[in-house]
Amino acid sequence: MLILGGGINGCGTFRDLCAQGVDCLLIERDDFCSGASAGSSRLMHGGLKYLETGEFRLVRESAEERDRLLCNAAHYVTPLPSILPLRSRFGGILPSIRRFLGGKASLTDRGSLITRAGLTLYDLYGRRVSALPGHKMLSRRALDARVAGLDAGVIGAGLYYEGQLSYAERLGLELLLDGETMHPASRALNHACVVGAQSGVVTYAHEGATHRVRPRVIINAGGAWIDRINADLGLETDLMGGSKGAHIVVENPALFAALNGHMVYFGTRDGRVNLLYPFMDRVLIGSTDIKIDDPDAAQCDEDEAAYLCAVIAEIFPEIPVGEDQILYRFSGVRPLPRADGEIGLVTRDHSIAELTLPEGPQVLCLIGGKWTTFRKFSETAATEVLTRLGRARQRATETMPIGGGRDFPMGADARAVWIAERSHSSGLPAGRIDTLLSRYGTRVDTMLPALSRSDTPLLALPDYSREELMHLLRTERVGGLSDLLLRRTSIALSGRLTPEVAQEAARIVAETLGWNADTTREALDRLPVSRAA
Repeated sequence: MLILGGGINGCGTFRDLCAQGVDCLLIERDDFCSGASAGSSRLMHGGLKYLETGEFRLVRESAEERDRLLCNAAHYVTPLPSILPLRSRFGGILPSIRRFLGGKASLTDRGSLITRAGLTLYDLYGRRVSALPGHKMLSRRALDARVAGLDAGVIGAGLYYEGQLSYAERLGLELLLDGETMHPASRALNHACVVGAQSGVVTYAHEGATHRVRPRVIINAGGAWIDRINADLGLETDLMGGSKGAHIVVENPALFAALNGHMVYFGTRDGRVNLLYPFMDRVLIGSTDIKIDDPDAAQCDEDEAAYLCAVIAEIFPEIPVGEDQILYRFSGVRPLPRADGEIGLVTRDHSIAELTLPEGPQVLCLIGGKWTTFRKFSETAATEVLTRLGRARQRATETMPIGGGRDFPMGADARAVWIAERSHSSGLPAGRIDTLLSRYGTRVDTMLPALSRSDTPLLALPDYSREELMHLLRTERVGGLSDLLLRRTSIALSGRLTPEVAQEAARIVAETLGWNADTTREALDRLPVSRAA
């Protein structure tokens, strides 16, 4: 099996096939989960807004998969209480009916009646796994006790729960590492690229060498880049559309305090839906939904950043958000099927397009999908492959833990015991173990032998250590400075990537990977340094 693309759908499919004993080779052009998978809102959500377009199967699947992730990846996916502000009792009924019937309608007000009905259905769809509390309808007084400072026009809210994803890129990496552990004959390669295909043989380049492989089936999991990967294979296709979603991470203590641990999911006057929630001691704000043709050109531009700052005034009018508060900005391209009409109404569901190489194997193109449903989409793709190989499924993945979520201590008491045991055996302070557990889950056990000998804090960022970064460099396929600071850690995303941090990390990378001065300088020049600089 050859999988092209190391985003979340490629990573999930790799793990599933490895669990069935299938030899797999995954090739990723850049780093694992560095494209659209790094540009999401970092929510594991049931897709509340998809109820409005009648995509009930997708909502049910999303709610069930969200709840599974809260169990299987408890180290990175945690419950997030969410607020849906209400400005009327009857608002949104007619526009919702039009949308449900496939018509166009701007939905700027979701009233209490339609919200109650939607959240009730939402609860029912999540009942099969049932990892979260049911919804509640809040009066304005009850809402103010939870989230302060909302616009005076808000009369109440629906309170419901989603999942928050802290380390998205690490979760993708852990799927690959788990797959290789289950089936050592398989291998995932980053910083590799397809050169071409002829007579069923695919040529690719990796670490300066050219290799050839003859796969029985190819999975194109390239997301928004699927058509380009097909072109590399010699297939001309026009399968993909693209929607750019931009986000910003801001340092605004007043807004952080007002949210009080909640996400606010709100409609705006221009008919969009936006969100904001506390994220790593900052506030994450998103997102736009803009048609884009070239996924490599996706970035959160100045206009989008300004829009995301300004739109907060519609819901928190007394808490200004300025562009000088932006610490980090990012953008990703949703891998949508090509379709006409309003980009925001294109389905977020997943599908598989089947192609065949001349004189070669079938190519299964994984179209659409989203973070929350990656396991189910991967299961579907793996089942298609197994059918073609004439093999039966050996293992299910519904309850299979992911990486550091395996044997993760659930609940405060179990966590305290786990931390105390590791603190005693390693000699590291309990607070340090707690931090590492949050970052790596139970995989921290593989790191503790090195840290127990020496755990030297970085001068520019003392809650990380030199030995911690060196362990990641040696064990997690880090190919460059960006891999380490943007994806193996949250240093950039949390807005702490100052020039001093970058310089210190670069010296550690250079020493560990054997870089010369020119390579180190080039790596530093490519980094998106935080506004905190």
